[in-house]
This record gives sequence, C-alpha cells and structure tokens, in this order.
Amino acid sequence: MFIRSLRVKNWRNFREASAQFREITYIIGANATGKSNFLDVFRFLRDVAKPQGGGLQKAILDRGGLAKLRCLHARRPPFVEIDIRILENLDGLPQGWQYELFFKSEGAGANRPVIAVERVTRIKGKEKELILQRPDKEDEADPERLTQTAIEQIQSNAKFRELTDFFSGITYLHLVPQLLKYGEFIGGRHLESDPFGQAFLARVASSKDKVRDSRLKRIQKALGDAIPQFAELRFARDESGHPHLEAKYTHYRPNAGWQREDQFSDGTLRLIALFWLLMEGDTMLLLEEPELSLDEAIVRQLPRLLEKVRRSSKRRQRQIIISTHSQAMLDNSGIDGRGVLRLERTNEGTVVHEPSEIDLEAMRAGLSPADVIMSKSHPKGAIQMELL
Repeated sequence: MFIRSLRVKNWRNFREASAQFREITYIIGANATGKSNFLDVFRFLRDVAKPQGGGLQKAILDRGGLAKLRCLHARRPPFVEIDIRILENLDGLPQGWQYELFFKSEGAGANRPVIAVERVTRIKGKEKELILQRPDKEDEADPERLTQTAIEQIQSNAKFRELTDFFSGITYLHLVPQLLKYGEFIGGRHLESDPFGQAFLARVASSKDKVRDSRLKRIQKALGDAIPQFAELRFARDESGHPHLEAKYTHYRPNAGWQREDQFSDGTLRLIALFWLLMEGDTMLLLEEPELSLDEAIVRQLPRLLEKVRRSSKRRQRQIIISTHSQAMLDNSGIDGRGVLRLERTNEGTVVHEPSEIDLEAMRAGLSPADVIMSKSHPKGAIQMELL
C-alpha cells in the first residue's frame, strides 16, 4: 500500500498544505521550512495506531501537547486536521482507504485533546463506502470516548484493520552515530521506536543468525564498492555478551585491520544502518537527511540504490519518503520528478509546492531535479554572518 495524498491543516509549520506522493518522494526546502515536521505527520499516525503504548493522547503528549502541535498561524475553526489517502497502487483506478482525523482542545476541565471528526472511507474505483463516521451515537452517550481514536482500539477497527496495520508499521530512522558508538558510556533510556539508532546493534543482534549473516554479506559487498580497502563485515559479541559490528580493512598483516563500530567513520555507520533498514522490512520508510557524513560520490548513488532495493521482489510495494538538503542526491536525471516536493516558508506558514508542468517538461528533456527545482529551495537574498 502507498500513501497517495496528504492534506493537513493547522499542523506545526503548516496552516494548510496538501501534497501527492510517489513510490519514492523527496522533500526539499531551506532550513526551518518544516521538513521534519512534515515527516512527523506519518510518525504521528504510527504512534496513534501502534498496538502497545500508543494512542492519540500519548502521541500528542510526546510532542509537547496540543499547543505546540497546532500551527501558530491557525485560525478558526481551531482543529488540527489530517486527511490522508492510502491506495494499493498509485496508477490506475484507485483502490484503498481515506482516513480523516480532526482534533481540538476539550476546552474545559482537564483540557484534553478530543476528536472533532474521525472518518474512514473505503475507496473502490469511483465508488466510496463510508465505514466509520465519528462522533456517533455512542460518542454522544459517552463523550469520554472522544479522547481515543478508533484506529487505536482493537474492538473498533476490525473493519479497517488493514489501515491500522499500515500506520503502525511505518518505519523511521535518523541514525546519530555518536549515540551508537558511545551508547555504553552515555547510558540513559532509549526513546520509543529508537528513532536515532541508539539500539541499532540490539536490532541487528535480535535477527536470526542466517538472516543477519545474509544481510551483512550484502552490506559488505556494497561497502566494498564505496569505501577504499573495506574487506569484511561481521557480527560479534564481547566477553560481556554485548553485540558489536566488526569491519576488516586490507592490511599487509593478515590478522590486522579489524575495527569495532566505535572506530567506524560516521558515514560508514550511517551507510550500514541505511542498508540494513532497506533490507529489514517492506513497510513505509521515512529517511531524514540520509546524506549526512557521506561522500558526495556515494550520495549521488543513493537514488539508484533506493530504487534498486525497492524494486526487489519482496519490497516492490515499499514506499520511501526522504527529506534532504543534498544537491548531489537530486543531481540524478533518473529520479521521477513528480516525486519531488519543495517546502517554502511564507508569512502564513509553510506551503508545499509540487513540480509545475514546466518543471516536469524540463526534467523529461534531461535536466535533473537539482537543476530544475533545487535552486528554488535556497533562501532568498544573501546571508551574511559575522563573528563577533
């Protein structure tokens, strides 16, 4: 299943915005335009729908409460609105779901977030079947029910469990190498869903031996093509049983050249995590600035790699959404120009620009998205910085 379209209103940076998505979609924009906040819509729905420890109240609380979630440019009605369509295929007759969720402050007493509208619609070609419409009579009889969505309740989502499973399966990783390298020294708790990769080694360790070895061999081959003198990658445990990754580099001494993950470069760790994540599942994948710490020549190859992995037999239904600042990544004429969204900050909040027909025509003529769209995302006017 694929996310086909999204419309949000009063969400973080966005007073009102809408966008269409492709199998691989790139989100670009200057700093502080809201790329992370745009991706967070999908993470929010995942947090609401996940079967354990999820729900609307916690998803909002984890983001600092409704006051921080609601756009500063918001006007009445004071709802935060999410309207999303999930289809089986992005081309041809639409088959899938539409999910709409509007929520607001209760406005009295505990001042909790409550549902203003929740609607689930089944899409079958040109026909639409309304599956859920809230508030309903049960909500009127018991207003406490409006503090929870139907997608987070097993007894309520049986008719659209497929939609709930899709949301709860969304994967996000923005690996911070230092958290992985020095995790034993930093200590502290891991955030839910491990968005920054602090528990990445435990994730590798928990996989079955044959699966882990197969993935590491494939990663080893890919790294050998990208990193000079890289020879071997293996999984190991130390004397205390803690998991580690070890890499061997070619060396004149046969048994020398081995390093553990705390000696890896940041770029090597990020590549390993990216490759692993691409092979780990077939759910929707969110990648935030995957180009960080990587050589420009490697970054140029990422679109080809992502498309190759996505088109593999087990993952052809996988959708990937990427936020990026990288000119090198978008300097690839093979990227589907329809899948490049540009964010622009205005006095009324951030707006989302889809490629114009002129943009698409230029890319069909052979220009890359970097040539056609990237320059539009740079801040207007000169930026001067002085050291005092």
